[in-house]
Amino acid sequence: MRWLFLLAFAALAACDVPAPSSQVQPRPQTGNAQISQQDARDRAGIAARQFVSVVQTVEPVAEQECRRRAPGANCNFQIVVDDRPGQPPNAFQTVDRNGRPILAFNLALIASVENADELAFVMGHEAAHHVLGHLGRTQQNAAVGAVILSGLVALGGADAAAVQSAEQIGASLGARTYSKDFELEADQLGTVITARAGFDPVRGALFFNRIPDPGNRFLGTHPPNAARMDIVRKTAAGL
Repeated sequence: MRWLFLLAFAALAACDVPAPSSQVQPRPQTGNAQISQQDARDRAGIAARQFVSVVQTVEPVAEQECRRRAPGANCNFQIVVDDRPGQPPNAFQTVDRNGRPILAFNLALIASVENADELAFVMGHEAAHHVLGHLGRTQQNAAVGAVILSGLVALGGADAAAVQSAEQIGASLGARTYSKDFELEADQLGTVITARAGFDPVRGALFFNRIPDPGNRFLGTHPPNAARMDIVRKTAAGL
């Protein structure tokens, strides 16, 4: 489920895999069905090659920006691919048990981007979350929220179950406190990383136009798409 998988994915997209002789051979397909399968393989191959190319270009720039802005951080990014079928498009940043930053992308997202600029922008955005320490800050906010709300409920004389429930709710509320700000910060730095890698961040951020707009919901985790596009354009104009 990493580069080995991606290379296999590219190979499978480019050729047919013969079935074992012990299996019943399917009847040859003709017409539109055959063309459709070939078209799907062609598109999968293009998506895989584009992903490899973008990773090879964006990753060193993201690592350089990480070392410059966060000298004490682990800047050795690892790119992984989630190959589980049937998942909605998604990308996220996390760290492994040794603190190495991981940027994860699933197949649906890799296939959904319309161009390399969009993929580069998503990659730059996720890398920016790590550079800016958003994961650790979110965990701190969650811990504070859990302590505050559970403490208030305990002071009111609630039982252990109610205190535990309040702790969980407080952690969720705490984690959301600055999530919109974190997303805009990642959009801003992601714009810088994308541009320095040689891609067009404004064109890349058009990806927002094809995802649901969260608007400006109370306690929402993401800011409105218009606000995100605005900060990308302003940042790009200043580069």
